[in-house]
Amino acid sequence: MKFIELETKGMTCDHCATGISKIFEGKEGIISKHISYPDKSGKFEFDPEKISKDEIVDLINSTGHYKVVGEFSEKNGDSNQFDLLIIGGGSAAFSAAIKAESLGLNTLMVNGGLDFGGTCVNVGCVPSKILIRAGETAYHATHSNFSGIKPKGVEIDFTQIIKDKKKLVATLKEKKYMDVVSDFQYLTLLKGWAEFKDKNTIIVDGKAEYKAKKFLIATGASSNIPDIKGLKNVDYLTNISLFDLETQPESMIILGGGYIALEIAQAYHRLGTEVILLQRSSHVLSNQSPDIAQELTLHLTNGGMKINTGLEFIEIEEKNGKINVIARQNNERKTFVADKILVSTGTKPNTEKLKLENIGLDLTPSGHIKVNDKMETNLNNIFAAGDVVNTPSYVYTAALEGKLAIENAFVNMNKNIDYSSLPWVVFTDPQVSGTGIDEHQAKEQNIPFEVSKIELKDVPRALAANDTRGFIKLIRNTETDNLIGARIVAPEGGELIQQLSMAIKYGITVKDLAENLYPYLTLGEGIKLAAITFGKDVSKLSCCAS
Repeated sequence: MKFIELETKGMTCDHCATGISKIFEGKEGIISKHISYPDKSGKFEFDPEKISKDEIVDLINSTGHYKVVGEFSEKNGDSNQFDLLIIGGGSAAFSAAIKAESLGLNTLMVNGGLDFGGTCVNVGCVPSKILIRAGETAYHATHSNFSGIKPKGVEIDFTQIIKDKKKLVATLKEKKYMDVVSDFQYLTLLKGWAEFKDKNTIIVDGKAEYKAKKFLIATGASSNIPDIKGLKNVDYLTNISLFDLETQPESMIILGGGYIALEIAQAYHRLGTEVILLQRSSHVLSNQSPDIAQELTLHLTNGGMKINTGLEFIEIEEKNGKINVIARQNNERKTFVADKILVSTGTKPNTEKLKLENIGLDLTPSGHIKVNDKMETNLNNIFAAGDVVNTPSYVYTAALEGKLAIENAFVNMNKNIDYSSLPWVVFTDPQVSGTGIDEHQAKEQNIPFEVSKIELKDVPRALAANDTRGFIKLIRNTETDNLIGARIVAPEGGELIQQLSMAIKYGITVKDLAENLYPYLTLGEGIKLAAITFGKDVSKLSCCAS
């Protein structure tokens, strides 16, 4: 007997699942079947001597309404040995699978928890950016930078925004993940929780064993829930549950002051939810220099957001249908009240269920899998990538790490990753972006440095747009004149950071940046002005920065 689970496109309700099931009623060779609309899949136990896998697929496709787009699993006694076994189903995992397919590696991907596609498409980058842009649209319909333009207001259908979000997430998950691997010859997908029996073997869901020559752990990370009295007793939200909430909260407390908390806070505030952001540290974005936090906080609070920092949390309780957060601020006891509470206090790596103690895999003090710049662990056949490891946690770094891990594991390319020019963006408004090191890190590393900082009020594009929020800051090595870092706070400032990342990567000097040609009345011209400002007073320059 054989078992197979097929990802099926086209089902819109339970009735569709019933319709597919009827196709196989009385069909010779089908021993059992279970078609699930929520899982978008069909599970079959069949006799391969009487019906083949291809025939099962053809029967589903022949309806014209439904189409098999992927194979989750096909298991029998002799199919548990693989060249590569990937644990996880997000960006790092899929990037690794694509590379493995190009190398002709017999690969099994085992994924538990979030759907295939991982955090980014399901509960991270994609849904958050949809809400951010929706909030931005609502904001601009009610606010104008020009006295001669009077906004007429906006009508917000929050439920429809969430429904549209769900639709786009489903589309992108299908097109950018499942469809990409649907015709892979060497890849098998399996839903389930994996744990290590030994360094060459995993057990899935406590039942079937699978072996491989090499392993990639790419299980990602999940919300870190702080140890605050009473928190576990209230119905708190995380990014996993928040983005499916079709009823808009009238008010919401957000615990945390990192980039995810800030992005969500501003998006929901602009859509009409009263947001109260509570942070332990003395300022938001606590891993950045205070001037970044002060500038961003100024503009967020000017927009009506409530931000409270330097808090010592005492207790969280639910009373009369409201969430009460009791905290101490400057030795004063305060109570913050809202309808909902979102926990956005960072993440923790998903390693608890892997039974890594069975194989002696090294972890960092924070629980991340310890890897070198080649994505190698302390075990020569096990690699790791993505949010589960001790590297920067972004979807684009995870994808690169997954690909590179497979190259190093099977092609012996001995490649490594250099994150010294890594660009990053916080998608608030104004945006915060950066690359390289800041002045505090330069001081710690004993690098001779100089800082240039230009406010947007000195950038012609910002003046023309009547939006001068923020600044551009460059850090250079005074001995070499090479750019070593940059920090930007500006509307759409994230669009500037890539060129500065490339400048750091390829050793472009500040003199080069200052002498290059920039289109007039672009925000990018601010980089030229900031570069010139190392040696001149920007207020003494002509309009074209000459």
